[in-house]
Amino acid sequence: MLCASVRKVSYWKGTPTVRTRTLALAAASGAALLATVTLSPAAHAGPARGANLKEGSVSAADLLAKVTSCSQISNGKYRTDEETSATVPVCGKNGAVFWKADMDVDCDGEITAACNEDTDPWFQNGTAFETSAGKPLNAEKLPYVVVPSTSSIWNYSDAGIKGGGVVAVIYDNKVEYAVVGDTGPNKIIGEASYATAKALGMDPDPETGGAESGVTYILFKNSKVSPIESHSAAVTAGDALAKQFIQNN
Repeated sequence: MLCASVRKVSYWKGTPTVRTRTLALAAASGAALLATVTLSPAAHAGPARGANLKEGSVSAADLLAKVTSCSQISNGKYRTDEETSATVPVCGKNGAVFWKADMDVDCDGEITAACNEDTDPWFQNGTAFETSAGKPLNAEKLPYVVVPSTSSIWNYSDAGIKGGGVVAVIYDNKVEYAVVGDTGPNKIIGEASYATAKALGMDPDPETGGAESGVTYILFKNSKVSPIESHSAAVTAGDALAKQFIQNN
């Protein structure tokens, strides 16, 4: 099996950590929609991971059909890894932004059996955005996406993207709804949590897992899940936002 050396830099609260990895080869008329979904405490845990290959009622094919062309909104392009050239733009659509890249596995956050200093050489016990109790997110259980830190290339907050925002992640004809949970290097794009990779059928190992290409990230503007740690809330909001996205593009 072919392998490629990959470098990532993870930023948590302004502290950069260089990562070297080996990977096995919404809104009508453009108006912003604030989608905040709040669930009762009993629903916070969400459905069991792997219970369904498809979340919600919108297919991967229908979402991908709306992102075949790119209207670039970033001032430049991102690298997928430290060694690669900058080829990935952030693109704008009505009610969303999107990019197509690889996926490196982020294990940062709460210490768990799968995500800790022993399983991940680059592990950090914090995330840029925290739970409703003020604790780091749980990368093993919560599907979340990493956005590039603000730079001259792009400022995610200016585009209506915020912590807890809803993301549709698409890979291998599967859709996984996630939240914006962490920030990463300001020149590199393409990273999501252990739980996101696992739900999409990837190897979730932070050293050997992820995908080298073929991952589409659609981030819905001005959306926010409350509490951020509720995957059920992300699925509920994501399904509604995905339907509006298809209607408005």
